[in-house]
Amino acid sequence: MDRMKRGDDMGIIDFFLNIAEYFIKHIDKISTYTIEHFILIIIAIILSLLIWLTVGIAIRNNLGLAKGVLGIGSFIMSVPSIALYGILVSVPGFGLNRRSAVFGLILYAMLPIVRNVYVSLNQVDENIMEAAKGMGLSPRQVLFKVQLPLAVPVILAGIRVALVMMVGIATLAVYIGERNLGSLIQQGIVRTHDDMIIVGAILVSVMAFLVDYIMGKIQKAIVSPGLITDDSTSKKEVA
Repeated sequence: MDRMKRGDDMGIIDFFLNIAEYFIKHIDKISTYTIEHFILIIIAIILSLLIWLTVGIAIRNNLGLAKGVLGIGSFIMSVPSIALYGILVSVPGFGLNRRSAVFGLILYAMLPIVRNVYVSLNQVDENIMEAAKGMGLSPRQVLFKVQLPLAVPVILAGIRVALVMMVGIATLAVYIGERNLGSLIQQGIVRTHDDMIIVGAILVSVMAFLVDYIMGKIQKAIVSPGLITDDSTSKKEVA
């Protein structure tokens, strides 16, 4: 029994040593994939913020339009990632390139960002809104000086969800020409190379954790404690 246990322990140790050896031996390639993964996420989230924050603000006072936009977002979210990328590569002007990868991530970011912007702007207390109008603020001033500052915690929560989701979905972009951390997983499956699969999966998980952690720190840094407390309630209502 002791020999069997010792043999199992050695097998586990060898397993982790092989993973570490693969990581060290291919550190250059892994670093390149990590940087490419990060660049793809940065491009996608910047464009998503420009588009979906604007859309969320635009539909804030139109319930019918909001239902339609959020319905589209829900439908897109229900489409499997690999299927959406398959559709995009067949659309003229896209194909097997980064444009398709970025556009797919932008579409998936639609629901969490637009929904949180819309809901948070409409959850601002009516008494606060009336007080702002009574002070002579124009609708535009009410939006930028009252509603948006109060809505920041919930908006950041939506951005946080979108970013973490992008990290995972971006791995599937390898099937349409991207070369990122998903390449390690995809090539590992093709070659039945466990070390590649595990290294790729661990790095993607670590990146998702770091993105979530950093967004949490940013939220605490720019939002007052009182609003963060209110945000926890708001997030339950949004969900």
